[in-house]
Amino acid sequence: MSKNAIDGLEPKLVWEYFYGMTQVPRPSKKEEKIRAHVREFATNNNFDFTEDEVGNIVIKVPATPGYENAPTIVIQGHLDMVCEKNKATVHNFETDPLKIYRDGDWITAEGTTLGADNGIGVAAGMAVATDPSVIHGPLELLCTIDEETGMTGVNALKPGFITGKTLLNLDSEEDGAFYVGCSGGQDTRGYFELEYKNNDTNLTSYNLMLTGLKGGHSGLDVANGRANAIRLLAQLLNRIELEIEFELASISGGSLRNAIPRESEVTILINPNDETKFNEICKKFVADTLLEFNVNDPGLKILITKNEERIEKIFTKEFVINLIKVLLAAPHGIMAMSPDIPGLVETSTNLATIGIIDNQLAIGTSQRSAINSAKWNISNMLKSVFELGKAAKVDTGDGYPGWQPNMDSLLLKISKEVYKDLNNSEPKIKAIHAGLETGLLGAKYPGIDMISFGPTIEGAHSPDERLNISATVKFYNLVKAILLRYTK
Repeated sequence: MSKNAIDGLEPKLVWEYFYGMTQVPRPSKKEEKIRAHVREFATNNNFDFTEDEVGNIVIKVPATPGYENAPTIVIQGHLDMVCEKNKATVHNFETDPLKIYRDGDWITAEGTTLGADNGIGVAAGMAVATDPSVIHGPLELLCTIDEETGMTGVNALKPGFITGKTLLNLDSEEDGAFYVGCSGGQDTRGYFELEYKNNDTNLTSYNLMLTGLKGGHSGLDVANGRANAIRLLAQLLNRIELEIEFELASISGGSLRNAIPRESEVTILINPNDETKFNEICKKFVADTLLEFNVNDPGLKILITKNEERIEKIFTKEFVINLIKVLLAAPHGIMAMSPDIPGLVETSTNLATIGIIDNQLAIGTSQRSAINSAKWNISNMLKSVFELGKAAKVDTGDGYPGWQPNMDSLLLKISKEVYKDLNNSEPKIKAIHAGLETGLLGAKYPGIDMISFGPTIEGAHSPDERLNISATVKFYNLVKAILLRYTK
């Protein structure tokens, strides 16, 4: 258990540094202890380092003697980790070291996340800086904070904090793959003034919930053909409106800006004489929807519960009809595929949340694209839909930039050659429809040549997280060989 989990593992330095990181608490936004650990590493090895006002650290590693004129290479990883544990696990992520163990060809943790994302990347950077067998030019070890909850560390980087023009981001999780692009993100939210009237009807009130959908990550799962609970709710309400009279008293759905909504619900009032027809409409809607999502998202259920308490206020009919039109018109899903990388979503938008905030109805959406102009175009499309739907206000956040693939990158060319030499096979070249720190790094340091790779990590962000031992050997050898090639 714990230290003996890495006994006999190679490369020894990588595993020792990784173990050291597992013993230091490092929750996002609370990286004080791991930052001290990194400063101690630099001091003990007589490396100069700089720490900025938010806590990012860059360590200057001198070149192997004789290779001082080689180009400076930046090796980048983030210090924080996602802190998740099983319900029965007793663990304080702010004070307790992780309990790691070996399970066959994997390293994992006892009931908690392992923090291989991105501890193994930082550990590899420490290892190449101190491994006497590694030949390299000048290095800059860039350790950023708070990647997992907003990328606030990399977003705060200032010009000149790093000087290298070539960067290895060691924060990917698939052996044999180089990542060369990622999407940027943007939020667009519409706010609508609530329009109520007194309920002077004799209608019966029901709670109607759409549930059973898969949901998922709004970037990684958008191409998997999953249903959107808010969009389906709008379609259902539109169908009901065509056949029976109804009123609405509340509406909500979704929970996170970066998740495809799995559930949505309304408080709906109907004539008791229409109850049979109402149930038939809902049943038919489920059957029709399954024709569309039977393979990718077949779990839709509609739960209807009668409310015993009388509803005093209901939305005006005009407000409801307008709302349904807005939700039907708001785009959701894939907007464009990448022309450079087959199968990669280039641009998408997510109809993410709906609910009452500060006495207004707020509809939240998020846009992703590797091309900033495409991201803004979709955001403007949502803004237009909201404004045509009489929104009182539309907010667009600052967002974060994408990283557009550069298939002519010198670093990519060298990395592919090195990989083939080491493994006698071609690497996979990929981009990800989600945010990486490289997007912001490219915006902060225009012209920087970047690539992202790492060993196989499964179950990241969950207590099932595990790091493959054999893939870590290949990963470290790849880092060493790329650094060597840049000295020639």
